[in-house]
Amino acid sequence: MDNGKFVKNTAGRLVPVEINGKPAQPFMGVGKYRPKGRKYGPPVATCADYPADGNKLVPSLKEALVRAGLQDGMTISTHHHFRDGDLIANQIFDIAAEMGVKDLIWFPSASFPCHAPMIKHLEKGVIHHIEGSMNGQLGRFCSEGKMKGVGILRSHGGRYQAVQDGEVHIDIAVIAAPTADPFGNANGLYGDAACGLLGFALADSQYADKVIVVTDNIIPFPCVPWQIQGNYVDYTVKVDKVGIPEKIVSGTTMVTKSPDRLLLSQMTAQFCQEAGIIQDGFSFQAGAGGTALSIGIYFSEILKQKGKKCRFARAGSNKYLVNMFEEGLVDYILDGQTFDLEGIRSMRENMGHVDTSPFTSYNYHGKGNFASMVDVVILGATEVDISFNGNVVTHSDGYLLHGIGGWQNCLFSKCVILPVPLFRNRIPIIKDQVTTLCGPGELIDVIVTERGIAINPRRGDLKDRLKHTSLPLKSIEELKNEAEKICGKPALPKTGKKVVAVVKWVDGTVIDSIKQVAR
Repeated sequence: MDNGKFVKNTAGRLVPVEINGKPAQPFMGVGKYRPKGRKYGPPVATCADYPADGNKLVPSLKEALVRAGLQDGMTISTHHHFRDGDLIANQIFDIAAEMGVKDLIWFPSASFPCHAPMIKHLEKGVIHHIEGSMNGQLGRFCSEGKMKGVGILRSHGGRYQAVQDGEVHIDIAVIAAPTADPFGNANGLYGDAACGLLGFALADSQYADKVIVVTDNIIPFPCVPWQIQGNYVDYTVKVDKVGIPEKIVSGTTMVTKSPDRLLLSQMTAQFCQEAGIIQDGFSFQAGAGGTALSIGIYFSEILKQKGKKCRFARAGSNKYLVNMFEEGLVDYILDGQTFDLEGIRSMRENMGHVDTSPFTSYNYHGKGNFASMVDVVILGATEVDISFNGNVVTHSDGYLLHGIGGWQNCLFSKCVILPVPLFRNRIPIIKDQVTTLCGPGELIDVIVTERGIAINPRRGDLKDRLKHTSLPLKSIEELKNEAEKICGKPALPKTGKKVVAVVKWVDGTVIDSIKQVAR
């Protein structure tokens, strides 16, 4: 997209007003855009067209896709609870290629290295473009301008919003499930490929024209709990293997052993304690990376010392969070994605370990969500800048190599902290301006580096609470200058004029454009 019309949005970024032939609304500021109209509704179905005995099994995935009416230009959705162990998404587009279908839109909730075979379908025109995170090789393919259409990156909540609002019309949703019954009820709690929950596929099941559930573990009706309800499902398919367990979860999720990362974790936890955030009944969210896991362990120690407990933790769950829960330090785990075997076990066994979805947790076009209720959230970033803006999708060389996930949605927490190294591979993380804007600085409160902590000037209350701290508080400019003294000032990425992808904000507006990398 190099000849279309562009406008400067409220964040000062040039963004297209039309994307893949559809009008686009530029970012207007946090909380400024007000949607109009009603939610999208899928076609009305009738029980007269479905088996009275509830058996919707068809012989193969190909047969299900044919019956669902697969044809040129359709939008096909998949989910990522299987992460790098997914075996179904590639099969869908292999079948489409075999059938001679062209110009499909792939709408995943995320992609992983296992999806690199999609590149051949992009090259041959089976897939027109991807609307979802593009990690690794797919991100590089897009960044180099090789994708026919413009990629669209959304947060987990933004994905649900886009489907709910009718911005994305899913023609066929393929929901891979560890366990299902012939009627289409499904969950991720049982079976060889158990992954915990299927919340990322909720919007797909509710709003797609046709819904296919694929499983390697068919059990007699009823499959309970039904995280996906069979009343939404058109066809069920039994396959030999739906996912590779070793690549879905691991028996152990490891805390970081890096001294610098452990220091970041310790400083972050100390900051939260001194800022008065860790109190009886507080709530938190942290990721499943090594640094975030370490922070959770520090939180656990502080709670034990104080004799207090956390009301709820928003998760990706893991064994460390499960330990906190089973030790009585957390009342509830509100789980959006399960990251290890202990998380799956806990969800099966513990009533207080609740599976959630982007609708409940993150959807901005709803009557509230869980994200804004969390007291503190710990996130990562590829870059931040002196205005506290954050980037999570591109690196300083301009390459698109990561997805947004729930990162944007979590920025609405009461306190957002980014523990990041001051530099990676001799490249400073703090820039004059982020390469790609994913999150406005007004929503990011604290940057923690191993050489100092910067508090957003908007958060005078946090500064007041840390007046007598031993922590090294510095301005964001001081941290930037310190990094550049060590590493030098990095060159700006070399990009062309062509827009290869855009980043949507949580309300569906366009917050930034990603340009083709010049090779």
